[in-house]
Amino acid sequence: MHCRPNMMAPIVHPTKCCVNHTYSTTIVPHIHPTHTTNVNHHLYKHLHYYPQTQSVAQQTYHQHYNCMGPGPMYR
Repeated sequence: MHCRPNMMAPIVHPTKCCVNHTYSTTIVPHIHPTHTTNVNHHLYKHLHYYPQTQSVAQQTYHQHYNCMGPGPMYR
């Protein structure tokens, strides 16, 4: 007589991830045109002159005082 074997719940392991790489080659032409511009420069020099004259002025001041004796300010 055969007995049924005991059955356990299955054990699930983490998924193993595999990556397959495929490579292809694409040719991309790059064109680098060049243009040269020749620039001729002409300089204008603007010279500014500031002639200056001088003069002398004399200022004279006069002050007048009334010296008639002691006034209201001296009391």
